[in-house]
Amino acid sequence: MLFILKSNSDPSQLVEKIVARSASYRVVDLYGRRIVVAWPDKLVEDIVDDSVEVRVKSSRPYQLASSEWKRDKTIVDVDGVEIGGRSVVVAAGPCAIEDEELAIEIAKAVKRAGAKMFRGGAYKPRTSPYSFQGLGEKGLEILKRVYEETGLPIVTEVMDTRDVEKVARYAHMLQIGARNSQNFHLLKEVGKSRKPALLKRGMAMTVEEWLLAAEYMLLEGNGNVVLCERGIRSFEKSTRFTLDIASAVYTKTVTHLPIAVDPSHPAGRRDLVEPLALAAVAAGADMLIIEVHLSPEKALSDNEQQLTIDMFEKLMTRLKAVAEAVGRSI
Repeated sequence: MLFILKSNSDPSQLVEKIVARSASYRVVDLYGRRIVVAWPDKLVEDIVDDSVEVRVKSSRPYQLASSEWKRDKTIVDVDGVEIGGRSVVVAAGPCAIEDEELAIEIAKAVKRAGAKMFRGGAYKPRTSPYSFQGLGEKGLEILKRVYEETGLPIVTEVMDTRDVEKVARYAHMLQIGARNSQNFHLLKEVGKSRKPALLKRGMAMTVEEWLLAAEYMLLEGNGNVVLCERGIRSFEKSTRFTLDIASAVYTKTVTHLPIAVDPSHPAGRRDLVEPLALAAVAAGADMLIIEVHLSPEKALSDNEQQLTIDMFEKLMTRLKAVAEAVGRSI
C-alpha cells in the first residue's frame, strides 16, 4: 500500500498506526513526493490519516515501479541527456575499455554520428575466469578522460557493493549487468547512491522479477532507473540470446520507467545488430546501448558483435528515419 502524503506533512502519526498493526513500512522521498510504503496490504488498507493525500493499493508487487500510482512517464536526466522523452538516446562505445587513445577515438567517432552517451566496461563480468576482466580503476580513469575530451556522459558497469562509491565518482550512470540483476545488496547500494542506474534484465528473468529488482533501488529513494532489455536465454541457438521485444513493449505499459534495449548482446554477431536496433526503436525503446570498436576483430571481448565505425554511422542514419516515422527523434 502506498500512502502519498500532502506537502510538508509529518508522517509520524501514520507510521505509529502502521507499527500498531505489526506491519512493515518505509518512508521514501521520490519524484518530489513523500511516500510511506506499507505492507502487507491487508494490515494497513483501512488506515486513515490526515497527512495522506492519496492512498494507492497496487495490483502489482512492484508498487513504486508501477504506473498505477505514477501515470506520467519518468524522464531520467544523465548529465543533461534526458532518457524517456521524445528523443531516443543512443549510448555507444566498446564492450571493454582497452586503451585511452583508442577509447577517445571511438568516442569522438560515435559522437559525430549522433550518439549522446559513451558506454564502455572498466569491470567486465566474464563466464570464464581466463577471459579479459577489464582494466578496473585504470579503465575508470580512461572513461573520465573520454568525458573530458568529448563531453559524452559515461555509462559503465558496477559489479560489487564495495565499488559503487568509486565507480560513481567517474561515471554518470551506473550499469547493473544481467549477471548482477538480482544481487540485492548491490541494487540497494546503487539505490542509496541516487546515481542514474541502467538495470539490465537477467538472462533468465521474468518481467516481474526485473521490475522487482528495480523496486529495490526505488525503495532506497533512487527514481533515476532505466530498464534495459538485453535478451534472455532460451532454447534457440541461432542468436546468442533471444531479444524479447514483446516483453519490452509490455513493460512500457505497466511501468513509468524508461526502457532501453541492448541489441548487441542478443545478436552475438554484428550483422544482426542493425535490424534488432531498428526493431527496438520502432517498438518504442527510449534508449539503445550499442557496442562499437575501431577494429572489432582485435577487441579483447565480444569482438563478433561490435560494429565498425562505418556500420555505426549507417545504423544511425537508418535509426533517425525509423524514429521520425514513429514520431520521435535520435
